[in-house]
Amino acid sequence: MPPAVKNQFASDNYAGICPEAMQAMHEANQGCATSYGDDPWTARACNALRQFFETDCEVFFVFNGTAANSLALASLCNSYHSVICHQTAHVETDECGASEFFSNGTKLLTVGGADGKIDLAQVEHTVTKRSDIHYPKPRVLTITQPTELGTLYTPQELIAVHGLTKRLGLKLHVDGARFANAVAALNVPPRELTWRAGVDVLTFGGTKCGLPVGEAVVFFDKKLAFEFDYRCKQAGQLASKMRFLSAPWLGILENDALLRHASHANDCARKLAKRLSAISGVKLVHPTEANAVFVQLPQHAIDGLRQRGWVFYTFIGSGHCRFMCSWATCDEDIDALVTDLQQLQP
Repeated sequence: MPPAVKNQFASDNYAGICPEAMQAMHEANQGCATSYGDDPWTARACNALRQFFETDCEVFFVFNGTAANSLALASLCNSYHSVICHQTAHVETDECGASEFFSNGTKLLTVGGADGKIDLAQVEHTVTKRSDIHYPKPRVLTITQPTELGTLYTPQELIAVHGLTKRLGLKLHVDGARFANAVAALNVPPRELTWRAGVDVLTFGGTKCGLPVGEAVVFFDKKLAFEFDYRCKQAGQLASKMRFLSAPWLGILENDALLRHASHANDCARKLAKRLSAISGVKLVHPTEANAVFVQLPQHAIDGLRQRGWVFYTFIGSGHCRFMCSWATCDEDIDALVTDLQQLQP
């Protein structure tokens, strides 16, 4: 049996199940229940998300983020449409063409923008540069909140994004794999980062918040959810024992554990960024606004940390090192990393 990973800042996916989610699963595991989502836990979880967003919305639970993103985007498009995203977006770089696959060919068109946020002028240029039948007709703009580089769209920025999408006739999708971290960091009601700002569909990450598995696809424009349940079934995303996908959401929503854990992860990232930036040769390359810290390290430091057993990514963000904090990160983890990095100074 391989040993547990101890020295890691690779991903919040590495963290285990938070206690509140585990307890909710245990409570759902008492006796039998109706299958395929027709159970009281799923109904309660959907209502809990409606209360969280303070609006009536359609909610679907799927197994993972790739399915959530690709099925949501496919529901907004026909095969001859295109989806505009940032060049670092997860749907572009890390989902193995799933959006194209589940939409039967919808094309992703990438744009740039500083610190992982889309440049609105580039979006407009991409949409308006051609209108002939040979060009995949732009249909959706998808953004990531927080971005792949750990930065945040403020409510004001989202309103500006929506103003552009409305003018250009695009739907607005948000990849919210770490959406809870954005809500906690910006300290605004979730509605201000979603439907009040013009978001049509959100893929809301649960796994990175301490759930064992499962993401929520939230349609704020309920008309867009037409027959989405059939998409989930066809894609193998309709869980027979759905209560074990939905019950953990109750565990983190009904006692505010979701935002408490997200705030903790964000706080750890700020502590880590402050301590790393004080070390000679370490340079922060993106603002630390949520739970990710991006730094530039000398190669000898990268090699030395890995020789000491540290696990982290270097292929994200133009080769810089990413250190990701989670609900389970503790001060001892930060101390150990900083100590090792200090010892590796020439």
